[in-house]
Amino acid sequence: MPARSFVTARQARVGAEVRKLRERSGRSIREASELTGIAQSKISMMEAGRVGVSAVRVRHLASQYACDDVALVQALVAMATERGNGWWEEHRETVPAGYMNVAELEHHAVELRTFQTVHVPGLLQTEEQMRGIFASSVPSLSVEQRDARVRFRLRRQEILGKVAYQAVIHEAALRIRAADNKVARDQLLHILEQSERHQVTVRVVPFDVDGLAGISTPLVYATGPVPQLDTVLVDTMHGGAYLDAEAQLNRYRAILRTIEGMALDAVESRDFIHHLVQQT
Repeated sequence: MPARSFVTARQARVGAEVRKLRERSGRSIREASELTGIAQSKISMMEAGRVGVSAVRVRHLASQYACDDVALVQALVAMATERGNGWWEEHRETVPAGYMNVAELEHHAVELRTFQTVHVPGLLQTEEQMRGIFASSVPSLSVEQRDARVRFRLRRQEILGKVAYQAVIHEAALRIRAADNKVARDQLLHILEQSERHQVTVRVVPFDVDGLAGISTPLVYATGPVPQLDTVLVDTMHGGAYLDAEAQLNRYRAILRTIEGMALDAVESRDFIHHLVQQT
């Protein structure tokens, strides 16, 4: 099987989990090769996500590595044997690869939790809000590039109502304007409308809450079928960083608990946003 020319974040994750199974067993790649009969180069390629891993091979490796976590192995088998391209593949030529990785992450999540400090979460943005944000991109985007990104983000929003979604939004993100007063007001009203949907929860952290300075990084926490397959997507100026090490997951679980403890509850948050609408 030839190596993949492009490795998605999810394919890389499958390989990383296979590597974790080996590392937990305390074996080097050379030792794993001797144990399993698989060439060292093939093991390296699988662990890098450069080649696929069959269901049979996942089970074989898990057995040889003495992994008795049945739920984890079954979840890895499901990930490794996914067939067909998601809707995002239709956009591969028009949007950055990172956009497709986000859509794929959302599509496979059991639950999505996000904390945003500067921008309204993409899944809750109006079309005009998106256009205002993309219009201010540096470097500048062409009209065609902005249109493609808007279409893609609108398509991503179809996940709402299909998966549990919890958004904690700092007041700053609600007040920072992407365009004019009308766009800002419509955006707030849209958040209120979306917050009434099944499985969608919106909570606000007001300016007057203390203790947030050290945990202000925007992030998305995607819950997987088993806790080991949870993923944290941290937003940076250079793109999204995908985190999945056990220590990292535990850290961001704790961060989200702290943030959610600071936020207004869902009813108070709607009242807060209604008040902002009246001021806009």
